[in-house]
Amino acid sequence: MKIILMRHGQAEDYPHPDGNRSDSARQLTEYGRQQAAQTAAYIIEHYRPDHFVVSPYDRAQQTLAELQARAPDVPVSVQDNITPSDDAHAALIALGHIEANCLVVVCHMSIIANIASLLTGASPEAFSLAEARVFEMEFVMSGMAKESDRFVPMQL
Repeated sequence: MKIILMRHGQAEDYPHPDGNRSDSARQLTEYGRQQAAQTAAYIIEHYRPDHFVVSPYDRAQQTLAELQARAPDVPVSVQDNITPSDDAHAALIALGHIEANCLVVVCHMSIIANIASLLTGASPEAFSLAEARVFEMEFVMSGMAKESDRFVPMQL
């Protein structure tokens, strides 16, 4: 089994200049869309995702849209417990209940670094914007995965 963890692309500043937008409503910048497109193209070219999981936050949804444009038939689940301040252990348990051979999870710092840390048993390491890391394991359990690939979009 593979789990591909992908961080969203560059988003608008927070707090938003108009003061009316919450963190969950932050949008990708044009640059963030380009980052997401690069990473999505890499993932679809090198892997065969069979399930997408995404945070409910707008910037993660917009990042996922780049994957969906290239793999429109892959089912999607919105998982409410993979937002920036959620508990990585609870998120990993929920991910373990999804039946997939190649699961792509689109979410945020710092939860993404903490999920990766739980998978491998290594210390958390920050993800770049729109970075994807591939973890291989027999089954989802803490300390059972090995990182096999990593993609960071080129700066444009």
